[in-house]
Amino acid sequence: MSLAGSLAHATTGVTSLVPTLDKPVADFSDTPWWLSLVKALLVFVFLLVNTLLVIWFERRVIGRMQQRPGPNRTGPFGLLQTLADGVKLALKEDLTPKNADKLVFILAPVIAGAMAFVSFAIIPLGPTVSMFGHLTPLQLTDIPVAVLLVLAVAGVGVYGIVLAGWSSGSTYPLLGGLRSTAQVISYEIAMGLSLVAVFMYSGSMSTSQIVDSQKSLWFIIPAFFSFGVYVITMVGETNRLPFDLAEGEGELTGGFHTEYSSLKFAMFFLGEYVNMFTVSALATTMFLGGWQAPPGIAAINDGMFNHGWWGLLWFVVKLWLFMFFFVWLRGSLPRVRYDQFMRFGWKFLIPVTLAWVVAVAFIRGAQLSFFGGNTRTATLIVVGVIAVVALAAAWVWDGRRAEKERTSRVEVPEEIDPFAGGYPVPPLPGQRLREPSLQVAATAAPTSTTTPEANRG
Repeated sequence: MSLAGSLAHATTGVTSLVPTLDKPVADFSDTPWWLSLVKALLVFVFLLVNTLLVIWFERRVIGRMQQRPGPNRTGPFGLLQTLADGVKLALKEDLTPKNADKLVFILAPVIAGAMAFVSFAIIPLGPTVSMFGHLTPLQLTDIPVAVLLVLAVAGVGVYGIVLAGWSSGSTYPLLGGLRSTAQVISYEIAMGLSLVAVFMYSGSMSTSQIVDSQKSLWFIIPAFFSFGVYVITMVGETNRLPFDLAEGEGELTGGFHTEYSSLKFAMFFLGEYVNMFTVSALATTMFLGGWQAPPGIAAINDGMFNHGWWGLLWFVVKLWLFMFFFVWLRGSLPRVRYDQFMRFGWKFLIPVTLAWVVAVAFIRGAQLSFFGGNTRTATLIVVGVIAVVALAAAWVWDGRRAEKERTSRVEVPEEIDPFAGGYPVPPLPGQRLREPSLQVAATAAPTSTTTPEANRG
């Protein structure tokens, strides 16, 4: 057999082991153009209504966490408070700074707001359902590289942030824009790397295919580390506490949107919350089975709760679990320092996620018999080797950290003089005060050579 024939035979054998899942599962053949417009309008309304609800939900939950009522006046239980705030924001005076670049100043919030909605177009909200006499998926569109579209749109959304800071013609917005842009781009790298493991397990980048690949096992179990990294990066990507470093009021007032008001500010505000829904929906799709019912419920009556419009219910429930996680973080954790946040992203998240991607590649290779022999045995060997390497790396890292702490530790004296610097200094825990001597006390006491009678004359 010739070399070309051998290569062709080997390639055929490898491709027969890898599932050919490059085509989306979602079938849009029975979806006319007007039905796509209807679905686009429904997605837009779905995001707007959920944004109104999550702002009210956030204020109520954090109010309970901080022992205060939250909004409770406008509408029943304060449900219309968010709508009232939106109307008030729209009626406020729209100001433009004198030194601003007016065209870019208007264009920046439009970019930030519009890009937040585009990413939701490839999210499958449910299975195929009947709408107006047509069988269509509860998804606006799907392509073989749909997940990459989300990352690309997020990259375009960064332009809205940096242009808003630059076009304001002010120092604080410029610094806030640069800080926020660096933050989003840095954590977008780790976010993309965390999704590679899901691509390997599903064999596709199509969102409908990824959901279909999780029928028997959600990817949160085999790709647990990727899920943890994604959860961290999605908080950093959306500029939410404890990572809202572009809006540190004590440093940069309001960040890149300091000079914005009225509807322009509302576009940034809306874009932030829609981005929260987008990253939460992507996490649901990639790791929690998308619209599919939980395993126990999915087995009831041959999966009767896993078809039709039931999928939309499960998707919304999973989506709001992530939204509650966002709210809980905001009500619990303080803001971190910017240098700590960036160092954590570049020096820990990205290198560790790269190592995890390599480990998953070896595990998938063993599961697909790329190493020959028994698949289960090869997988166990690969997992054992990865575990040993991970433990050795953790041991070395822990030893270096302990050595660094030991060398940088400052010896605290057991006994201190509280008046050594001229001012009384309280002791640290574990320290004792050195009692001042009588001579020092006598020297420090004020002396007077005149008597009160002499002063009175």
